[in-house]
Amino acid sequence: MNRIVLISCVSQKLPQKAKAKDLYTSTLFKLNLKYAKTLQPDGIYILSAKYGLLNLEQEIEPYEKTLNKMSKSEAEQWACDVLEQIKGICSVDETEFVFLAGEKYRKYLLPHIENAEIPLKGLRIGEQLQELNKRLTA
Repeated sequence: MNRIVLISCVSQKLPQKAKAKDLYTSTLFKLNLKYAKTLQPDGIYILSAKYGLLNLEQEIEPYEKTLNKMSKSEAEQWACDVLEQIKGICSVDETEFVFLAGEKYRKYLLPHIENAEIPLKGLRIGEQLQELNKRLTA
């Protein structure tokens, strides 16, 4: 079974165009990416409020958009669009997804994904940082 890690975008970004893996600058994003790599998945992608599913090497412009400010219908449409993007890279039924993403980024995707793992579920940001640091130093 394939394994894909999905990391949510963050508000802290570089001020200029960059590869997706470099654009997001928060400690949480950097630790999520570092941890994702230790899982040796078949792919790591970013869930972007503006761009949908991003390949780490994809060059994008900085933006100010978040799922936190979207209406329910906008967030549902975003999830439908992302799900179509995911179907373009793998078989949803034959892939295990590891979500390193907040509730808003998972909420409308999870009903369509049978094999999902959420290692940091229920942890606040500070707790996520602690857990990621613990897992990375273990």
